[in-house]
Amino acid sequence: MEQSQTKGLKNGLPEMNEREFFQEMCNLIVKEAIDKTTSGKCKVLNFVHPHLLSEKIDLAIRDDPASQEELLKLCQQTFDYSVRPGHPRFFNQLFGGQDLVGLAGQWMTDAINPSIYTFEVSPVFTLMELEVLCKLRQLCGYKSGDGIFCPGGSIANMYALNIARYKRCPEIKQKGLYNSPRLVAFTSEQSHYSLKKGMAFLGLGVDNLVSVKCDQMGRMIPEELEKEILEAKNKGGDPYFVCATSGTTVLGAYDPLVPIADICERHGLWLHIDAAWGGGALASSKYSHLMQGVERSNSLTWCQHKMMGVPLQCSAFLLREENGLMHHSHCAAASYLFQKDKFYDMSYDTGDKSIQCSRKADALKLWLMWKAKGNRGFDEEITRKFDNSRYMADLIRNRENFKLLLEPQCTNVTFWYIPPSLKAMPDGPEFQRKLHKVAPIIKERMMKNGTMMIGYQPLGDHPNFIRMVYCNHATTTQDVEWIVEEIERLGHDIVIPDEI
Repeated sequence: MEQSQTKGLKNGLPEMNEREFFQEMCNLIVKEAIDKTTSGKCKVLNFVHPHLLSEKIDLAIRDDPASQEELLKLCQQTFDYSVRPGHPRFFNQLFGGQDLVGLAGQWMTDAINPSIYTFEVSPVFTLMELEVLCKLRQLCGYKSGDGIFCPGGSIANMYALNIARYKRCPEIKQKGLYNSPRLVAFTSEQSHYSLKKGMAFLGLGVDNLVSVKCDQMGRMIPEELEKEILEAKNKGGDPYFVCATSGTTVLGAYDPLVPIADICERHGLWLHIDAAWGGGALASSKYSHLMQGVERSNSLTWCQHKMMGVPLQCSAFLLREENGLMHHSHCAAASYLFQKDKFYDMSYDTGDKSIQCSRKADALKLWLMWKAKGNRGFDEEITRKFDNSRYMADLIRNRENFKLLLEPQCTNVTFWYIPPSLKAMPDGPEFQRKLHKVAPIIKERMMKNGTMMIGYQPLGDHPNFIRMVYCNHATTTQDVEWIVEEIERLGHDIVIPDEI
């Protein structure tokens, strides 16, 4: 019975030319992901509602295998109905574009299929990761230290919370939270939500994460931070950790690192910087001043798949200390991986400092891009992204029907489009109610047309505004001008009805 069921199968596949299938897939990827997408010769997306999309693509898994022709058709449909972040008009998230050298590096990584934990199974990738992490730390002004590539900025921030906790209370690793002090962490009210998730996941409790007030530019107010630290102490808490943000998700704000570092040193707190988005400024000679004081931090999160344009995912957690703190915080000394009697230098077995076991060689694509561009190439690319944001702000400032929310700090440009139907309306609750509905309509129209994707959101008392972010290396000043014109085209005839 078992033999009849598996007859005609090879490696679980029906009899087919696997090499031919792989070549066809390569051709499809080059056609769709490179030739059409990066050149903008397709829509950013073909939007289809979920219940209709599930009818267009045969997603069901069945007992019988699909044919080679069916597989290729399904892959083509996947391209047809996927959003294309590599498109020059995709600006919806804090990543975008497609670097072909990085893509080649990603393909190479997947082709070799390594896992990074010991030198013996990943000799080149181990050295490559150490080299790239060293270079990133140098840009931060760290004279020494440690670090690791991890699956996203959220996990990197969690590393920081845990390592800082171990530094303060090393017995927690063995004994748990029982009889431990009530540790309190501090971050700005506009910081990333991963801090809340990290506090919950580590058992520290979301209630022990204090949100510090920000100024009108979205930056943490140092005086408010110190006030919250003192209040936490008065309430019996044990302040241990501050997370400053360099490039907040919505406004792109850079917290003032120098006065925050002064406060942390005064109170003996660990200073972590979430530079997942704005850390790219460190590679720009023109804009690196935005992170003045970064060298005084204890640790830093930096996602190279964002501003630097490395294919997803590529996120680094960087540590200023090199005394084995990261290893001691996480090691479990599995004897089947980290034997103590190996014939080579076992300090290159770096896997035990990770909370993962299997880990992709994310450093390769960044290393390859850096070799291809050099420091100057990354400097020029990232500087251009910042310059594009300033150019767009100038266009909006001087254009009718547009209103800038804030001057850009990172490459975020936040603004309202005010259709002619609302121009003569006085500011007030009714105007704010109607304006709140404009950005979602523009977003709906751009998605249904497939021309571009840009995000929107409310913030505090502000009604919905458009948040444009520049992270695609291919975006030009002509593209910036087109974006403004396209928003005008999509929104000029919007009329919001009165409330009944």
